[in-house]
Amino acid sequence: MNFTQIPLGTTNIKIPPLGIGAWAWGDRMFWGYGRGYGDADIREAFAYGMQAGINFFDTAEVYGLGQSEKMIGRLLQADGRPAVLATKFFPFPFRLTKGSLQRALHGSLRRLQVETIDLYQIHQPFALIPDKTMMQALADAVCAGKIRAAGVSNYNVERTRQCAGFLKAAGLPLASNQISFSLLNRDPEKTGLLALCRELGVSVIAYSPLGMGMLSGRYTPESPPRDFRGNRYPKEYLSRILPLLGLMREIAQAHGGRSTVQVALNWVIGKGAIPIPGVKNKRQAEDVISTLEWRLTGEEMAQLDAASDAVGRR
Repeated sequence: MNFTQIPLGTTNIKIPPLGIGAWAWGDRMFWGYGRGYGDADIREAFAYGMQAGINFFDTAEVYGLGQSEKMIGRLLQADGRPAVLATKFFPFPFRLTKGSLQRALHGSLRRLQVETIDLYQIHQPFALIPDKTMMQALADAVCAGKIRAAGVSNYNVERTRQCAGFLKAAGLPLASNQISFSLLNRDPEKTGLLALCRELGVSVIAYSPLGMGMLSGRYTPESPPRDFRGNRYPKEYLSRILPLLGLMREIAQAHGGRSTVQVALNWVIGKGAIPIPGVKNKRQAEDVISTLEWRLTGEEMAQLDAASDAVGRR
């Protein structure tokens, strides 16, 4: 597939404009790994992504309690082609020092079977661990050659600015902020977080760009998700998003029979963010990667903005 790679923040790391999220890989608790999809499905999705040039994979030490990292490590060893790996440190309450990050990092390196991780992110801010301490730990890991770039996740405007400052003082850029961003969650756009990241040269990596699957068109008020998402997206909310989904289907058809998945991902890309949709099988990988074959028009972006505003907050 033909597409132009983009820089990760202001680093020299190049990535495709869309990545693959691996939260569901090996995760039984939330996603039901082993029920409806399994090892063979993930292998096919991974292989298709690599063949298409989508070699940016995002995971975390807590995804599947380490199983996601282990799976990616095995797949990479078997495949042999280079990939850009992003994973995350989770600030558990008992992790209070820079040494906690170093120990967690070594665990991720072991599970991923690599000597260096391309992007290491703090999974979320935590009151007991000062941001300055975590940024210093990330800077130490870069200096030690264990990671190539430092990122954060779920950080608001104020803390993103502060973390960028702490890293700048250490001679490093803040490469990215991974946040929930989609047509169903435009808070980062409304609060000025997107604008700040653009100003600072920080890449915005958008997780849940499909609203945890609600923008796929698969779920309806009569057929809601049966897993943990059922409480998060009740029937009343699924009714409210029907007009948005209707517009997405119209736009998808106008572009030659595309999918609402591709419309949702194209919208995220159009906002300047890098979507990392989760995929559980080759069919889903084919769908999300085909997003890069076309683009929404400015008018369609505006129409989607208006329909999204009409949904309101969850």
